[in-house]
Amino acid sequence: MNVFSVLLARRSPAAATELPGAVCFSSFMLDDAQSLARALKRRDPDLMDRLIEQYQFRLFRYLLHLTGSQERAEDFFQETWLRVLERGHQYDGKWRFEAWLFAIARNLVLDWHRRKKPQSLESLAGPDEDAAAFDLQDEKSASPLEQVMRTEVRTGVQLSLQRVPAIYREVLVLRFQEEMQLDEIAGVTGAPISTVKSRLYRGLDALKSAMQGGAA
Repeated sequence: MNVFSVLLARRSPAAATELPGAVCFSSFMLDDAQSLARALKRRDPDLMDRLIEQYQFRLFRYLLHLTGSQERAEDFFQETWLRVLERGHQYDGKWRFEAWLFAIARNLVLDWHRRKKPQSLESLAGPDEDAAAFDLQDEKSASPLEQVMRTEVRTGVQLSLQRVPAIYREVLVLRFQEEMQLDEIAGVTGAPISTVKSRLYRGLDALKSAMQGGAA
């Protein structure tokens, strides 16, 4: 069964949201970026199946946050993996695979926004979105998001997160759910690190306001 059949036969990725986390088929090949890059150049269908299993939950969750629609997220989920199959030879192992995967998914969503809507994802920020960046706390200490989460249950955070502007919500998801480093987020979004820091700061502020409003 080739990867196209796998994609069509696989259960809806929405079912992955019921899982506590992604199924992990870890191996030296999946963990080592350079080995993975070589395998993708060979268009190995078995490898593609294992990658889908390992990253389907995280990818679908990210697409849900970007689109706000389960139906659209499912469409982009399928299209993302088809792009990986077609362009796997372009992955050079310099980034972690998930950062490269999310960049593909994001570009697909942006292309859709440009075709269907007058605004792109980047335009959904405020007019001062690219103002001077703010320094965040040391990554080894408790993060601002972790401090906020202590005052609300996790489900409350998720509901409040949907009220945060899309451009800020995206970096919050990448940083605190996907645990990407700032340079990886910059690679996914195509924004400089200073802008990523600014979006994180403003996103955390917007999340606090949304949670306080929901608790009122």
